[in-house]
Amino acid sequence: MEVPVLNQQGKEIGKISIDESSLGGCVNPALIKQAYVRYHANQRQGSARTRSRGMVEGSTRKLFKQKGTGRARVGAVRSNIRKGGGVTFAKTRTREDYRKDMPVKMRRKANRNALLAKLIDGEVKVLDSLDFKTPRTSEFLGMLEALGINRTCLVALNMNNTEAILSSRNIEHVDVCPAHEITVFNMLNHRFLIIAKSELEAWLSGPSSKIDKSAKAGARKGGN
Repeated sequence: MEVPVLNQQGKEIGKISIDESSLGGCVNPALIKQAYVRYHANQRQGSARTRSRGMVEGSTRKLFKQKGTGRARVGAVRSNIRKGGGVTFAKTRTREDYRKDMPVKMRRKANRNALLAKLIDGEVKVLDSLDFKTPRTSEFLGMLEALGINRTCLVALNMNNTEAILSSRNIEHVDVCPAHEITVFNMLNHRFLIIAKSELEAWLSGPSSKIDKSAKAGARKGGN
């Protein structure tokens, strides 16, 4: 697969060759969904709590007498059927675990497969470099317009590139992440991906490309 390499003015200045077989060969929607659900579930804290009627502050006095008023019978203000009352089956567990596991090789294949899907759809913009002399939001907006970015966008770059980070932080629907932390989750949460050619080559040849037994060793060190 030949992917065009653009400059910051949106003009094609070259191409980069990417082996589709190294990205899975064809898009596997089931694998991508499984990995996406796993990343999403693992972000849940599991700390949601609710109060039963015994935990809610308020009087236990019966609001009015049982008979003779012509109204429906009613109990205390803390009843679960009243606004501000307790919850019938309150969540009281200390911690709920929503974590899902997935083999490292499957995770990495899903990450590469999601990149393949975006490459096929033309949603990856590979730049020769992503350099700004000074932090300037207007220049970053001009670059997005030149690249045809009109939806949500993920910018993957070296976190030492302070000028680019500062230039993009006030732009709505644009998020920045370290290039080595590109995953199926943050790729699918954005329509476009912007990445420098050198960072893309490093990602393709880095830990994410290992699907043999050496992948497990990389996982202990924080590999994707």
